Amino acid sequence: QVQLVESGGGLVQPGGSLRLSCKASGFPFSFSDYAMSWYRQAPGKERELVDRITSTGESSSYLDSVKGRFTISRDNTKDTVYLQMDSLKAEDTAVYYCRADNWAHEYWGQGTQVTVSS
Repeated sequence: QVQLVESGGGLVQPGGSLRLSCKASGFPFSFSDYAMSWYRQAPGKERELVDRITSTGESSSYLDSVKGRFTISRDNTKDTVYLQMDSLKAEDTAVYYCRADNWAHEYWGQGTQVTVSS
């Protein structure tokens, strides 16, 4: 019933941009009650936290390699969290997942593939 559906991934050339979206539905509480995060997992690598935004819109970045290039945001009127990805590099190639969490629950999306290649 609870769903997080990522979209916006695809193939992009180095230096290009993508905007990922994660739409939430079926939550037992309002979307605005949940903190939202973006993770990514590259082939052969462990999943890593990229960005996180609190229920009140306070964002945090966790990877030096993407600081200044990635921006997390949310639109509570659309129950959606975004990840704007600029100046993409080949090393950004990964499956990107969104996660929602509050004081009691944790939910994961299915992931969306981002491939940066010429």
